[in-house]
Amino acid sequence: MIRQKNELGSISVTRAVITTLTGEAATNCFGVKGMTVRNASDGFVQMLKPEFMGKGVHVAINPDNTISIALHIAVDQGVNIPVVGASIMEEVRYKVTSKTGIQIKHIDIFVDKMIIG
Repeated sequence: MIRQKNELGSISVTRAVITTLTGEAATNCFGVKGMTVRNASDGFVQMLKPEFMGKGVHVAINPDNTISIALHIAVDQGVNIPVVGASIMEEVRYKVTSKTGIQIKHIDIFVDKMIIG
């Protein structure tokens, strides 16, 4: 949980809020099919249903009250992955920062799967 103080009091934002905002921002970007998670037992990548997309997002709180985000995604075949990645980073940074006021230090994107068709 991140706490921000101002002249009126303090605001606490949970990881769940940041995870939800991040997942929504990422999946709304062109070329992104959805969030993924790697199965621990067999190593296969699994697409997540929209209600479980938070499992594809990992949020770390840094000592300076910024956050670092790691996203695991699936993309459409044929998309320009660096361009899609840049779009996701921009959208996530904008949405999380504008809605929560929390600064993002790093965003790492892992393309785990490419969907054909």
